[in-house]
Amino acid sequence: MSHRRVAILISGSGSNMMALARSMRDDHPARPCLVLSNRPEAGGLARAQAMGIPTAVVDHRPFGSDRAGFETALRAALDDARADLIALAGFMRVLTAGFVNAYAGRILNIHPSLLPKYRGLDTHARAIAAGDTEAGCTVHEVTPELDDGPILGQARVPILPGDTPATLAARVLPIEHRLYPLVLRRVVEGERGLIVLP
Repeated sequence: MSHRRVAILISGSGSNMMALARSMRDDHPARPCLVLSNRPEAGGLARAQAMGIPTAVVDHRPFGSDRAGFETALRAALDDARADLIALAGFMRVLTAGFVNAYAGRILNIHPSLLPKYRGLDTHARAIAAGDTEAGCTVHEVTPELDDGPILGQARVPILPGDTPATLAARVLPIEHRLYPLVLRRVVEGERGLIVLP
């Protein structure tokens, strides 16, 4: 059986990357082919190496405002790894339409809100400030509009009295680690219908 090849893009500790990589074993139809970071100091790189996954760094800083140059280097690394699918897992760079369209239908992202609410940053603080009673996470297909592609999976948690952005984030993270591997497997198997975790 030939496995689909998944590249995972990170900027930080890589906790979602670890959840994805651990899920791609045994009878799973995909395998991680690369963990790529835009930050050489990202803690997830060492964690990926410890799991035997190839790693690469394309530091965005030397490119300055040359986003096209940065994305050309990203694409070269992804193409070298022969990636079939790209999973953004805490990758903190906004990708241009040119990049996204080159991999149309093949980029997934996890976002820490119940999209379409709270696109962008500071999602937990915004949910608390709005008086919402629940928060959660969303896995979606990436399109050129920020946090706007077709929603493939969602999971919810309650917002409790006294929650801070940190306590809420800590409650959401474990469900991210459940939802993202589930959606990835479904996508690899050709299933793109919405799944909602209770």
